[in-house]
Amino acid sequence: MGFTPAGEAHQPAPGDARTMQATARPVPRWAHRLAHAIPFFVLPSSLWRLGFVFGSSMGMLDETGQETYVHGFGPKLYIVGLSLFLEALALTSLGLVQRWGEIVPTWIPFIGGRRVAPYAAVIPATLGGLALIALWAYAMRNAYTEGFLFFTSTFWQYLMVGSYSLLHLWGPALLAVTWAYHRRRTTNLVRRTPRKMRIPSDASGRP
Repeated sequence: MGFTPAGEAHQPAPGDARTMQATARPVPRWAHRLAHAIPFFVLPSSLWRLGFVFGSSMGMLDETGQETYVHGFGPKLYIVGLSLFLEALALTSLGLVQRWGEIVPTWIPFIGGRRVAPYAAVIPATLGGLALIALWAYAMRNAYTEGFLFFTSTFWQYLMVGSYSLLHLWGPALLAVTWAYHRRRTTNLVRRTPRKMRIPSDASGRP
């Protein structure tokens, strides 16, 4: 790997698996895998909600003990939109381990091809990670107690709680990947040069 005068690493060869899709500096393997896992933390709860769109009650009961169904185009559209929005939001974490998180894609008007300032990604991602931790901790504060919601059977209860419990991993995972991104983008590379070999001299001081 070569270096530019500013100390930046040249873009690695596309065929090198260690480059993790040709970012300016290699992405740690753990960060690459964790960023790709984040959308799968969100997927189970999204699929669970979509069950209502297709006419299932997902085993939920209302206050009268009757199964709960979602009726009408508007509420179903909201559920689909919410699920797609959360999945799209989770996919933005991939920018922290891929080239488009360092250089704005050329198809974006006005700013395409420009370098992404590190803190333009680090600050929103950090705030987002902290917000996600607080959000799901509050939303699921009573999920593991009796009477949180009512279901026709424990199977449906465990399915719902299990699907949403994975959302607790979203915030911490995003913070970890953001830390790796910050470290990769802001840490200066030091080019090591081999020391010159000293040749022993004789008593006269000549080599």
